[in-house]
Amino acid sequence: MAAARLRVSAGRETSGGRAMEAAGGEQRELLIQRLRAAVHYTTGCLCQGVAEDKGVLFSKQTVAAISEITFRQCENFARDVEMFARHAKRSTITLEDVKLLARRSNSLLKYITQKSEELASSNMEQKEKKKKSSAAKGRRTEENETPVTESEDSNMA
Repeated sequence: MAAARLRVSAGRETSGGRAMEAAGGEQRELLIQRLRAAVHYTTGCLCQGVAEDKGVLFSKQTVAAISEITFRQCENFARDVEMFARHAKRSTITLEDVKLLARRSNSLLKYITQKSEELASSNMEQKEKKKKSSAAKGRRTEENETPVTESEDSNMA
């Protein structure tokens, strides 16, 4: 009897929440639909490029199948990296999670590692440039400041 009351009261309390969830669910479905369309478009462009290079034709069904497989694989990848982060008790997906996902493909892992190292060195160079430019600005402002003499100081008081 108490469980039935809990279900009824929970239903009353969350009826507004259900409407919000439904609206959020509809928005989520629209975003997924747009993402699927983007994947399909990109797959079509890639297939068209390969067709021009290799002299092969891709049917619409083939492009649709490739884009569907690609979308599903991306969903699986997203779930996997999310689980890796969750397992490490983090809410943020890091480069290490992506590397863990790519561990089965040596060439992909090597590529990701190479790109991350390039990005890290580029970031370091940018930080050094910022430090140098801010230090140079600091020196310029010190040079431009005129010393306050005692007579000017007394006029301020």
